[in-house]
Amino acid sequence: MVDDRFALYFAPPEGSALDRLGSAWLGRDARSGAALDRPMVPGLDPARAETLTDSPRFYGFHGTLKAPFALRAGTTADDLMAAVETFAATRTGFDLPALMVAPLGGFVALVPSAPAPALDELAAACVETFDAFRAPPSADELARRRAAGLTAGEQALLERWGYPYVMDAFRFHMTLTGRIADDGERAAVIEALRALFGPAIAAPVPVDGLAVFHQPERAAPFRLIRRVPFLTPAG
Repeated sequence: MVDDRFALYFAPPEGSALDRLGSAWLGRDARSGAALDRPMVPGLDPARAETLTDSPRFYGFHGTLKAPFALRAGTTADDLMAAVETFAATRTGFDLPALMVAPLGGFVALVPSAPAPALDELAAACVETFDAFRAPPSADELARRRAAGLTAGEQALLERWGYPYVMDAFRFHMTLTGRIADDGERAAVIEALRALFGPAIAAPVPVDGLAVFHQPERAAPFRLIRRVPFLTPAG
């Protein structure tokens, strides 16, 4: 049984301030897989920072456009890559609204500070265009999703698209921590990360292509294997 998965993500331009800092904060370069030294964050214990970044480090620094999926029978990785190239050749880049550090569902993330209709449209187009490559989720995966507590709308999205947080339920974010149960600790982490990320998110962030991530097997972390630029760059 093939157990690998692909995902279509936004990843900051390679070498940009946000790319370098986001990867360093998580402690892993998603391109090479190499461990990175995390910057010291005043008021945040390094051991706690390591624990807080366990989950996002596994996925790499990114914003989800199409969530991880196994390939449908009869499709190949080459087929997917060709489709990504065709899709990207029709797209025009754009700049994200300024990002900000904020709480989201109990964890901490970078989120747009204003509505981003171009980003919402891109994510919806990715979900729809590449659905032909997605294998149906297993019964166990569906049960796990439902156990998290879904609204009726999210349940319908899960059944149609294999993931509940798409289309009208989509909320773009770049995850910085796992869930933090204590409100006081979460507030302190947000304050510390606002200071850390402030300079890197001061300038507009271009969305100029798709990042294809790959997970060779379920216990392995995701790697960024290819960036496919849009036909027309941002700006």
